[in-house]
Amino acid sequence: MMMRPLPRFRPSPAFLLAPVLLLLAGCGGQAPAGGGKAGKGTKGGAAPVLVAPAERKVVPLALEAIGAVEPIRTTAVRSQVTGTLLKRVIREGQEIKQGDLLFEIDPRPFRNALQSAEAELQKVRVQLETARAQVARYRGLTADQMVSKEQFEKINDAARALEAESLSVESRLATARIQLEYCSIRAPLAGRAGQITLHEGDIVRGNDTGAPLTTIHQLSPINVTFGVPQQYLGALQRYRAAGQLAVAATPPGADEKPETGELTFLDNAVESATGTLRLKAAFPNAAQRLWPGQFVTVTLTLANPEVIAIPASALQTSQAGQYVYVVKADRTAELRPVTVERTVGVEAVIAKGLAPGEMVVAEGQLRVVPGRAVDIRDPAGGTRSPAKSGKGAKETKGGKESVAP
Repeated sequence: MMMRPLPRFRPSPAFLLAPVLLLLAGCGGQAPAGGGKAGKGTKGGAAPVLVAPAERKVVPLALEAIGAVEPIRTTAVRSQVTGTLLKRVIREGQEIKQGDLLFEIDPRPFRNALQSAEAELQKVRVQLETARAQVARYRGLTADQMVSKEQFEKINDAARALEAESLSVESRLATARIQLEYCSIRAPLAGRAGQITLHEGDIVRGNDTGAPLTTIHQLSPINVTFGVPQQYLGALQRYRAAGQLAVAATPPGADEKPETGELTFLDNAVESATGTLRLKAAFPNAAQRLWPGQFVTVTLTLANPEVIAIPASALQTSQAGQYVYVVKADRTAELRPVTVERTVGVEAVIAKGLAPGEMVVAEGQLRVVPGRAVDIRDPAGGTRSPAKSGKGAKETKGGKESVAP
């Protein structure tokens, strides 16, 4: 008996759509209230922003550069005589005063030379006295024609030769005294001694061009040399003619405070290779925080004008130029073109476009639309009203309102 295959089931379109219709029918009663309007949690599309006032304040007009610390006076201590180093009086890195004894060279050979010169001078002086006495005696005999003129001239020439020899010996004696003094090497200036290259017993060469015995740097006061671009030459001359310019030098380090000094030097030529003008400032450096060879951050203050300043983060840039968003009394934003004079750190100096006291958007400009309301947030996390004076302003924190006194 043959079995016929069962007919294949093919669902109709109505059968396939039935579950979908039932699902839509079940959800039809759950439509949002209010005709599809947004629920609670939004504030009419107001952009959350942080604001800051445009303040009239003193913002220094300054130039910044990297400078190098240089000693005002420095000297390489060398010996002027050759001899054996007898004693090192100072230590490396010691603070010394002008005239302090630094090194002693064996003085015995120079003391002997001095004594020899003194003895020779005494001998010549005795001979000179004898020659002068003979000249006086023979002058009378010549007058009486008892001695010829030729003999008198010979005696007179011998006396004059002894006078010249006496002067020569006196010069050698003075040189011997100086040589003996050079055995005691003293500090020509006050400062700090550097590394000492020789030790007791070493032979010191006079006027040696090699390494010095030590180097002394004057640390107080001290100079800082730096360069500024040549385009500031006119401003430097103008402000310097009005008075002394203050300079601050900050040593490297997160907690370092600047040292204050005065501009003392303006070079008479611009360096053609770099296009910079070389300047120099002097600092008292009483605490010796500035060290020779050190690189520091230099701030040259030209003037301290009173200007209108806002946070630099409030500035925005478009094809038409720079602008800011000003928050008006009705808490709407206004796009305001501004002219920026300069930027100092985190502050921007506004030359035109803002009045003191106006509030500008410092953060959150991306969602701000001109003419639309903004939601002014407090940096601590709340919401505050942009009251002009702060009196009577309402502030919302944690869902509660409080009125400032």
